[in-house]
Amino acid sequence: MANVSFLGLGVMGAPMAGHLTKAGHEVTVYNRTAAKANDWVARYGGKLAETPAKAAEGAEFVMACVGNDDDLRAVCTGPDGAFATMAPGTVFVDHTTVSAKVTRELAEQATAAGLGFVDAPVSGGQAGAENGQLVVMCGGDQADYDRAEPVILAYAKMCKRLGDSGAGQLTKMVNQICIAGLAQALSEGLHFAEKAGLDGRAVIDIIGGGAAGSWQMQNRHATMIDDEFDHGFAVDWMRKDLGICLAAAEENGASLPVTALVDQFYKEVQNMGGRRWDTSSLIKRLRAFD
Repeated sequence: MANVSFLGLGVMGAPMAGHLTKAGHEVTVYNRTAAKANDWVARYGGKLAETPAKAAEGAEFVMACVGNDDDLRAVCTGPDGAFATMAPGTVFVDHTTVSAKVTRELAEQATAAGLGFVDAPVSGGQAGAENGQLVVMCGGDQADYDRAEPVILAYAKMCKRLGDSGAGQLTKMVNQICIAGLAQALSEGLHFAEKAGLDGRAVIDIIGGGAAGSWQMQNRHATMIDDEFDHGFAVDWMRKDLGICLAAAEENGASLPVTALVDQFYKEVQNMGGRRWDTSSLIKRLRAFD
């Protein structure tokens, strides 16, 4: 069992860190909002630290799951950042969805300090985090990944290294690009069924087992039909992720016309008051035209 610190106790990070304690690891946590950290310790045990630097003292692995590029830099660098106290050989594992640019920037700083760095964004949403069934896409040095993988598997059903630093983040971008198109297509299909007077559940029951089937269809069609979106991955976070995808496409020359269009549709959902709605709420935009 390892001595692990976990930085960031949001809807994803809190249950992920909880699985580490259940697996027998010694866990020290940090969260920008101290009340959440206190609640986590009361529920799971472990220790509480006032800064990322203090949380990282003596850790063999430092995991992070924060909000964005700037949040990640804040918990890594500076006198209160984790890098300041991590001993040489310690591995930093970043589960935040961020740009490949900041990943490579921080990986270079970590390497210069004798630290390991694995970018490891996740897919599976809040339910996957709570059930320990996340899919983790990793980039970084093979040796660092090999050391970190057994710890990551405390909350993952699948974990894979895709290449050097940044490869995990680039793979997560592919994931979000695919989800955006699927969510829009499912919204249009269900909206069409409604307008045609069909029973949406019956339609999904028959087409879900064929070529049209997807995770989105099986897990989101019922709540979409019932107009329920107070769950799952928030529109605000999806727009953040799609912004990262579109910026990366500008750099590498990839053409993402559908992704760009769906990103604008999500902007319209935000303007409807749906910033915290699940990403399947794209159908709300279509219904607004009725």
